[in-house]
Amino acid sequence: MSTPNIAKEDILNAFNFRHATKEFDPTKTVSDEDINFILKTAQLSPSSFGFEPWHFIVVQDKELRELLKPVAWGAPLKLDTASHFILGLAMKAPMVKHDADYIMHMMKDVKQLPQDVIDMYSTFYREFQERDFDLDSDKKLFDWSSKQAYIALGNMMTAAALTGIDSCPIEGFHQEKAEALLQEKFGVDTNKYGLAYMAAFGYRKEDPAHGKSRRNLDDIVTWK
Repeated sequence: MSTPNIAKEDILNAFNFRHATKEFDPTKTVSDEDINFILKTAQLSPSSFGFEPWHFIVVQDKELRELLKPVAWGAPLKLDTASHFILGLAMKAPMVKHDADYIMHMMKDVKQLPQDVIDMYSTFYREFQERDFDLDSDKKLFDWSSKQAYIALGNMMTAAALTGIDSCPIEGFHQEKAEALLQEKFGVDTNKYGLAYMAAFGYRKEDPAHGKSRRNLDDIVTWK
């Protein structure tokens, strides 16, 4: 594994290039190689305890995209024009509670931890949920999973920008109606997964009219 040596100027240029693209050029398609690269950055993203409480659905079927429009008021133009459209799912309580089968699977089969480390991890994770973060309800556990899933979203959008690909994160949807649709038409077990966000990828139809407006760095950072 080599040490990364990407110029800081190139990274900042990508961050300045990235914007929430409202309409994509429907004649341009992100290559299979590039979208797989973007998804790979989601796979490699960090998560609390390394438990990866997420799943991603890439919606390329036009009929399924049409079905999403009535439940996603912020997405219709992106659904029509984006090269690739991704649903970011976050795991619910039955998947991420400290005694869930999935958690044991991650420790035993994916991380391949020895039993003594599994026992230690299990204790830490239970105390984290019950004492440190007070994750004592299904809603709190889903929100915790969603925070992890957003790390992957940020990495996907940054990776896209670094390679000249546009993106748009989308929270403009009715969560209950969207999840009912996912269960009925997408085969998602909504007892285990909820919809955290949507994201569109492609190539902008036109450049944004204005540059980025951000608070000054001194307004958001305090040194002690």
